[in-house]
Amino acid sequence: MSVGLARLIGMTLTDPELPGWRRAEPSPEQLRTDVLGGIGLYLLSLLSLALGTATGVYGEKAASLGVSALVLAGVTLPLTVRRRWPAVVLGVVTVAFVLIGELPVAEGTISNVSLFCALYTVGAWDANRRRAVLVRAIVIDIMVVWLVVSLFRTGLSAFDDDLPGEGLGVLTPTMAFMLSQVLINILYFAGAWWFGSHSWNAARERALVEYRTAQLEAEQEIVSRQAVTIERLRIARELHDAVAHHVSLMGIQAAAARAVIPRDPAGAQRQLVALEDSARAAVSELYDLLGTLRDDTATGSDDGGADWGADATAPPGSASSSLTVSQLPQLVEEAQSAGLLADLEVVGQPRDLSPLVGLNLYRIGQEALTNVVKHTGTGTRTRVRLRYLPDTVELEITDDGRGRPMPRPRGGGLGLQGMRERVAAMRGTLTAEPRSSGGFIVRATVPDGAEARPTAADRSTADTLTEELT
Repeated sequence: MSVGLARLIGMTLTDPELPGWRRAEPSPEQLRTDVLGGIGLYLLSLLSLALGTATGVYGEKAASLGVSALVLAGVTLPLTVRRRWPAVVLGVVTVAFVLIGELPVAEGTISNVSLFCALYTVGAWDANRRRAVLVRAIVIDIMVVWLVVSLFRTGLSAFDDDLPGEGLGVLTPTMAFMLSQVLINILYFAGAWWFGSHSWNAARERALVEYRTAQLEAEQEIVSRQAVTIERLRIARELHDAVAHHVSLMGIQAAAARAVIPRDPAGAQRQLVALEDSARAAVSELYDLLGTLRDDTATGSDDGGADWGADATAPPGSASSSLTVSQLPQLVEEAQSAGLLADLEVVGQPRDLSPLVGLNLYRIGQEALTNVVKHTGTGTRTRVRLRYLPDTVELEITDDGRGRPMPRPRGGGLGLQGMRERVAAMRGTLTAEPRSSGGFIVRATVPDGAEARPTAADRSTADTLTEELT
């Protein structure tokens, strides 16, 4: 399994851009930080409580140290699990914060830090975003109402008496004090809200980058495997065309030689010579193909991927790629040596064809003639026509089906499939069907400047592989 696939499987499979995305669970290190942070804030709140009591700001109204320590524990210690249950922690901290103001507790610094941290955590970590907005809005509304009620409950006149300022125009000291409190709380709650939401969005952006990176790596792995699969198909097709046809022809030639030995020793000798030639040709093409594969392995890319733009039907640079329609006369001679009554006709002005077109037409002619020998036997009237048309080139092989069938060698039945794949790779058309007058016809028409593309079989195999990998 590739790194990209492993990462994609190991992480959440939900696209961070979708509404259902959830932030990854807090790590053990983050949870330990929460515990240490909550305990640290509690200890600092006790220190702040001691300092506030020593200053005597609240006088006799202040709550006892025991009650104050208990309430401060309620406002700070829940933060030890703030990332696990952010909404619950905010609710507990809010209640404890209100108690600090109502009792009152001689501490007002660390408790404010704790409430800010709880609000921030809901925005940053609550997976239910609708709940995160609702809970924070309710807490802020509660705190605003409580602040306003506290101010009016204390009495505006008391502020005018206690505040030493003279005011500023129509702005009385009381109004100035209230506006300053409103401004402080706006900045306080807006900051907690913004920083929490920003943390969530930043985590989502990081997750999106990681997700897209893993997705890209997985797709690259799939493409690489597809390329390897297509390369294997190409090699298998080339092995079939380069070797199997010669071997089939050799079997037919051997059977023909054995059949005529008693009555025609000279004819049997000719068949054996043809058999020897077929064997040499098969071995030569096999060595050419294996040599090309060895060269490709030595000079290929590190990831083993095949070039989709390369010749999809023959090893680039191999000796077999030099085969072209100019070798059709040799094919016809081989067919004649196997007992076919074959002839070749060229229509139109011959011209140079692309290596891909020349090779594939040669292979199609080779397969078609071999099929005639296998299925109809010696004595079959066979005609090979090569037509040069304005923008295309056409190869047609027809037979009358009236030969003397030989014992059929066992085969895989891949000949017609290979023809179709080769023609599809060149964006051409293939006709392969029985003739109404008897026999069979194979006609391939392709653009003479065609370039390779993955065949339908290649794409089908690649699609199947993609479904298995995803």
